[in-house]
Amino acid sequence: MSTETALTDLSAAVLARGGELRAGGTDTTARQRSGVSPGPFTDLGGAGHLRGCTPLPGGGLRIGALATLAELATDPQVHAGWPALALAAGTAATPQIRAAGTVGGNLLQRNRCWYYRNPHFSCLQKGGTGCPARQGDHHFGVVSGDGPCVAPHPSTLAMALLTYDAEAHVHGDSPRSVAELYGNGDRLSHADHLLPPDRILTAVQLPAPLPGERAACHRAISRAHAEWPLVEATARVVLDGSTVTHAAVAAGGVARVPLRLTEVEAALIGREATPDVLAAAAETVLARCRPLPQTGYKATLFRNTVLEVLEQAALGPATAHEGARRT
Repeated sequence: MSTETALTDLSAAVLARGGELRAGGTDTTARQRSGVSPGPFTDLGGAGHLRGCTPLPGGGLRIGALATLAELATDPQVHAGWPALALAAGTAATPQIRAAGTVGGNLLQRNRCWYYRNPHFSCLQKGGTGCPARQGDHHFGVVSGDGPCVAPHPSTLAMALLTYDAEAHVHGDSPRSVAELYGNGDRLSHADHLLPPDRILTAVQLPAPLPGERAACHRAISRAHAEWPLVEATARVVLDGSTVTHAAVAAGGVARVPLRLTEVEAALIGREATPDVLAAAAETVLARCRPLPQTGYKATLFRNTVLEVLEQAALGPATAHEGARRT
């Protein structure tokens, strides 16, 4: 059986049976156990051709959707060419989850709102008509955006991939940017991504590396280990001497979608990477903030987390490994 036929059969099974696709199972198992997602589940584990990292002509990289976070975090070619992605993969979750969680699963996972995760509450994400978090306890909620659902998007890899303008490949569809998996958040009232349940994400594709890239990733969390971030950010910079010639910055934990921070990038490119310039660039994110009653603290944390990764990338050690230790 060809790989295309196998994927078509898997897609058809979901369309016929309902339920959802399952990759590493770290998210679907938790939702199944809580009673939020009863299945049935169609497993992708046998699709071995969706694993691994493959160099592409021209210097890019294809990452199979079933590659694990642990593989990305330890792959020498990812570290060398795309350090921001290696850092993000290595800081996400726990070693056990990184060993099982996949690229596709991380990009298409569901949010961590406790109202959504509780089977006794109705909410927009489960087909209901309202968002109980908006009137209830939402201190982990969004600080940017006006959508009806206030749960931040949970994907750390998506945040890092935005900084590389990575491309998502979906079986039976045309390639699209990773950003197009989510849109601007307005359409994510009933889901955390825009793919129909029977569509299979097969790979992400990265462009050729930028020589001299310096990268950093930082997660602001409420305890030392195994915690979902309150805010997280990734920065990539290229310097000519002390002048920023390229910058790509993104954030997670603050909005319904991972955010590419183009205003920060514009405040950096062509300028000297001085502490004052970095601070002024980080300050620009405050214009995005429209806090809920309990998320005002996230505005300051958002700015400070962005500043942290800018300082690490532009002023700190030049290697991804040093950035990982500081994180």
